[in-house]
Amino acid sequence: MGTTAGGGRAVPRYVQIADEIVEQIRAGVLKPGDLVPSESELVERYGVAGGTIRKAMVEVRASGLVETRHGKGSIVKDRPPVRLRSSDRFRASHRRGGKAAYLAESAQSGATAKVSVLFIGPMEASEEIAERLGVEPGAQVLARRRLYFRNGTPVETASSYLPWDVVKDIPELFSENPGPGGIYARLEGDGHVFEEFVETLQARPASKAEASELALSPGAPVVHLLRNAVTKTGRVVEVCDTLMAADQFVFEYRIPAAD
Repeated sequence: MGTTAGGGRAVPRYVQIADEIVEQIRAGVLKPGDLVPSESELVERYGVAGGTIRKAMVEVRASGLVETRHGKGSIVKDRPPVRLRSSDRFRASHRRGGKAAYLAESAQSGATAKVSVLFIGPMEASEEIAERLGVEPGAQVLARRRLYFRNGTPVETASSYLPWDVVKDIPELFSENPGPGGIYARLEGDGHVFEEFVETLQARPASKAEASELALSPGAPVVHLLRNAVTKTGRVVEVCDTLMAADQFVFEYRIPAAD
């Protein structure tokens, strides 16, 4: 029987057990590389049925703090520290200094960053991407898909979509390494000066494929971010579709109080 808080609904016993295991991981009682106690050990410890423990472990795996290995059980992940994702990461000074946003942030936090390019080439724009870019659905756009690592661990995927008429005369955007400052520096160098970056975020569970790509447990939380890069003429010259491991990021935004 679960306990109640303030006369409210009872908290299921499996949730209580899951919360306790997660707290042990966060407190360092269970350290990276440690095995989570087996089902039989947890049954004995908590005096509950095996089904209750299995439901608790589903919750623990959804936290993203453990991974299940065949024949070994659940192991506490060795995840890198949380990285602050701040609203000033797209400052022009970073681009002038030759650093793209991800590399600039990683350098500031003392982490080792790596970017793996998965795909570069033409693609037909989906309805959502086309609407954001102001082109017809199915129109040819340039797609650039990357996988980002922090201290050797995959933490983020990002797919950029750019209008073909904008990129066709910028050969660097078709290269794995677009040069110092990244694709935004190349766009500004071609006359597309940025006014603002507009982002929308949604937290949700990872799909099986997403969890595999980011080395997460199935159903672990991720943050899905879509960004429009808007120039001073009001044109969206890039849409970036990003998926981040939720346990790896803290978001900080500066919101003007004045009119």
